[in-house]
Amino acid sequence: MANEQHFDLVVIGSGPGGYVGAIRAAQLGMKTAIVERNRLGGVCLNWGCIPSKALLHVAEAYSESVTHGSEWGLSFEKASVDWSKVIASSRGAADKLNKGVGFLMKKNSITTIEGHARIKSAKDGDKPCEIEILKADEDYYHGGGSEVTSSITADRVMIATGAAPRGLPFAPFDGKTVLSSKEAMVLPEQPESMVVVGSGAIGMEFAYFYNAMGTKVTVIEMMDRIFPNEDEAVSKEALKAFKRQGIDFHVSSMTTAIDIKDDGATVTIVDANDESKTQQISAEKVLVGIGVQARCDGLLAEGLEMEMVKGYIKTDYRDVDEPTYETSLPGIYAIGDIIGPPWLAHVSGEEAVTCVERMAGHQTLGVDYNAIPGCTYTSPQIACIGMTEQAAKESGVEYETGTFSFQALGKAVATGATAGFVKIIVSKPFGEILGAHIIGADASELIHEFCLAIRLEATAEDIISTMHAHPTMSESIHEAALDTENRVINS
Repeated sequence: MANEQHFDLVVIGSGPGGYVGAIRAAQLGMKTAIVERNRLGGVCLNWGCIPSKALLHVAEAYSESVTHGSEWGLSFEKASVDWSKVIASSRGAADKLNKGVGFLMKKNSITTIEGHARIKSAKDGDKPCEIEILKADEDYYHGGGSEVTSSITADRVMIATGAAPRGLPFAPFDGKTVLSSKEAMVLPEQPESMVVVGSGAIGMEFAYFYNAMGTKVTVIEMMDRIFPNEDEAVSKEALKAFKRQGIDFHVSSMTTAIDIKDDGATVTIVDANDESKTQQISAEKVLVGIGVQARCDGLLAEGLEMEMVKGYIKTDYRDVDEPTYETSLPGIYAIGDIIGPPWLAHVSGEEAVTCVERMAGHQTLGVDYNAIPGCTYTSPQIACIGMTEQAAKESGVEYETGTFSFQALGKAVATGATAGFVKIIVSKPFGEILGAHIIGADASELIHEFCLAIRLEATAEDIISTMHAHPTMSESIHEAALDTENRVINS
């Protein structure tokens, strides 16, 4: 074994929570190490957020040019797709940022350790935490290690190992026919047909990408509408938009079997309201996008136990106003996807900073879990923050809504981006913004005006009295705020 090293903080996992937390710890003067079993940047940077957005950008550019080019006087009669270059551009983006994280580790004097971290013991009085470093195996979904290569100690450990795609129990991922998002991102050849199980953000982003590139896509959703976690009005608008693009949908449908054949698979679905009604759908590939599960395999040495809740590590973040994110094991902390929903990269980063700053005894505002933006990068994009209208109804709060369609917006008309709307939910009688929901072009950028508004407890009147440049997509926010007072101008 290598010589033992001691650190103030060891971070396990280098995703958007882990590497951000490690940098903040280093800024605060902590001697910090980060352990990564695969590639710096974690799943988000290498197999999720970043490379998927590169693919979606290509799909949107291709779709806009080929499908709508003639409307703008442009001709693309000989347009073609070089699939290998499409995939390569995505991998190039991930590789560039992977190197960038490595540079940040060196810049901040953070020790980077390659391997699988296994916590051997928690802090016990003056005795520090002990972490074994093992040679990592290649199991993407579960992971673990084999031989121990070194051992390190730390005053504190922060677990940031994230989550892995959750498969169907009767049809595990095989990487060839039944795919997770990881394989779907790097298919060597474009499939002619694909069934996507699950219509959340991951499922719909890949459904949009493959459909836009020319694959025949069918989406299966167990709930009675797609994007079931979004405001109902957004779900309805999204369904119309994606049906127009050629995607087929089966909602209120449960996937009960996937039979793999030489040329693909046959997917059996059952009507969620009448199990006597079944259908079979054949496709070359099946992408399962039904959610994620905690990535904690091999994290603890034998005999070491940690309190869990529904398969995720339990910390105090749901129980107290100023959580430290400490687990049931002294000196061991956890942040990000590994502690449960919401499974969002930006939440992981904010939790990591809060966790580290509170370790150092700093006063910090922490994470406002009532003001977390969520974005889906399809076309049209979807973005939300705060309460849905259904949640407002169920809470019993008195509220008003304001909506403005992009069809009446000058910038949207000029750029051919008239699909979608902005919807605001405000309290009565004071107009405090409770929630906002956007579907349409640039939704993932537009939502941040509402993020700041909710954080500052702003009202619709505050937005109304804020000048918005013309012509911009942001004017839709101003108009939606006006609509809460029944004085919208351009509709």
